[in-house]
Amino acid sequence: MTAYGIAHLRPPEVLHEDVFEYLERIQATLDPYGGKFVVHGADVRVLEGEWPGALVVIGFPSVAVAHEWYDSPAYQAILRLRADHIPGDLVIVEGCGPDHDSAAMAAAMRAAG
Repeated sequence: MTAYGIAHLRPPEVLHEDVFEYLERIQATLDPYGGKFVVHGADVRVLEGEWPGALVVIGFPSVAVAHEWYDSPAYQAILRLRADHIPGDLVIVEGCGPDHDSAAMAAAMRAAG
């Protein structure tokens, strides 16, 4: 099942040269794992709450593959280029299948207590 790496990145005071290098190099770390940008820093329209910063979503073939990419020597070699200058949060989540039914999910949650 498709998985997603989702990052909420806070705006830096100054864009350091390391960030540009990170952006130039990240795609090469994704390619061997089938990683594809779904959202990459697009304008965010906040409808509820607060959302300072940018959103990045990268799709992967599975959760296991997403973890393999994150732990790969190639990605670990560039991670600090971004993380040292742009703080943020990153999660990996499994996507829903095309037949996902939120009402059935609610019923199962009710039944579980």
